[in-house]
Amino acid sequence: MSLYDRLADLPLRIDRETRTRHERDTSSGFTRATTVFKLHGDGHVGRGEDVTYDREDHDALADTNSVVPTGEFTFDEFSTALDDVDPFPTKEPEQPSAHHYRRWGIESAALDLALRQADTDLASALGRERDSVSFVVSTRLGDPPTTDRVEAILYRHPDLGLKLDPTSDWDDALVAALGETDAVRLLDLKGHYVGTTVDQPPDPALYERVIEGFPDAVIEDPALTDETRALIESVQERISWDAPITGVESVRDLPFEPRWLNIKPSRFGTVESLLDTVEYARDRDVTLYGGGQFELDVGRDHIQTLAATFYPDAPNDVAPGGYNLPDLPAELPGSPLVPGDDPRGLDF
Repeated sequence: MSLYDRLADLPLRIDRETRTRHERDTSSGFTRATTVFKLHGDGHVGRGEDVTYDREDHDALADTNSVVPTGEFTFDEFSTALDDVDPFPTKEPEQPSAHHYRRWGIESAALDLALRQADTDLASALGRERDSVSFVVSTRLGDPPTTDRVEAILYRHPDLGLKLDPTSDWDDALVAALGETDAVRLLDLKGHYVGTTVDQPPDPALYERVIEGFPDAVIEDPALTDETRALIESVQERISWDAPITGVESVRDLPFEPRWLNIKPSRFGTVESLLDTVEYARDRDVTLYGGGQFELDVGRDHIQTLAATFYPDAPNDVAPGGYNLPDLPAELPGSPLVPGDDPRGLDF
């Protein structure tokens, strides 16, 4: 039985939908907006977070009536019914990826509700155990880049690992200083982002600098060009992929067999696509780790729950939300995160 088959027949009753809007400034210099879908049924509430990035899309959603089908379904029947629902009824989203992000927000709310109505949790329904979750902290280094943010994080928890976003203005001195911390686990080259505030065009000099400067770090999302291909292919065993990964076909379409994948559930849209990809990768001994999208509410719990269920010991980019604030709170939890004792739904 596949992972998804274990969830497909869960009974689900949805009586109504409500939504809440959230906003918060982030350490990456932008204001994050998200919308939490709340699905009510049979005395329970299931929640899921739409992490669409453009605030205009959340504004448009706030002005619409319910978009979620109501009634009695199996979980799979509900997912199929969503194929005929337009979650952006008043305008096309600013970015095509938002279709997956909003679909995940709705489906995760429905799964959360179905599990609660069945008086169970995700790991139990899948026949798995949860474990404490190791995490790294993802951060950018400012403009111009300095080690200040890294020092502030490591001051609170010196044993934490880091995920950093190299940019072309990283010089040899900065790389050397970061290397001395022995904390860098992941380097996100963001070679597949287009039209965002964090685009990083392929830069052979940068790629060589970080590949050599951090010989044990996983290198995420390089862009393969005539100038970068030889560099990337020389370290295939530590190349990971994130932005391109939206389902099993996207894994098959990678330029070479992956050894690492960043699993961000919102990129997959559907629960079935997510679980099929997890299963496909695990069958091929691909190392998985969790990733986030600056979730502001329940979505952060959900990515931690998935990590606890499938890849608890990986360098998971699922740190508590306080690490994303412009000013780090004085008290922040360290790694690992310990799951709750009596979960329901998608609770961590």
